[in-house]
Amino acid sequence: MRQEAEPGPRIVKTEQEWRSELSPAEYAVLREAATERPYTGEYTDTETEGVYECRACGAELFRSTTKFHSHCGWPSFYDPAESEAVLLREDNSLGMRRVEVLCAHCHSHLGHVFEGEGYQTPTDQRYCINSIALRLSPTDGSDS
Repeated sequence: MRQEAEPGPRIVKTEQEWRSELSPAEYAVLREAATERPYTGEYTDTETEGVYECRACGAELFRSTTKFHSHCGWPSFYDPAESEAVLLREDNSLGMRRVEVLCAHCHSHLGHVFEGEGYQTPTDQRYCINSIALRLSPTDGSDS
């Protein structure tokens, strides 16, 4: 997992603008790095084909073709839609070393990425993402 120098967000808004555009729960996760409760998010078990976008700014983040069932309580993906769709940032909160996943466009918190857990995925990574940080845009003909 590579971490590079972090560029500034492409979408810049004041915290008041974010608060007016997001629900309190969305704001807590996306702007304050909260975590939704496991097994409560709308996309945890979704198998609908489509593109997962950032709920804050609409940037494409993940595709359903990389989503898998990890049974961890949050939607899991093994790779972002594009190599530059997300930023990775070291997170030493909660007394452990983790890697935070942020939207590269607006720097909203999405979740964390883990590797080496033994999932049979091409990347050996699990992008553990809060449902509330995403919006699914189904492929034509798919039901959500």
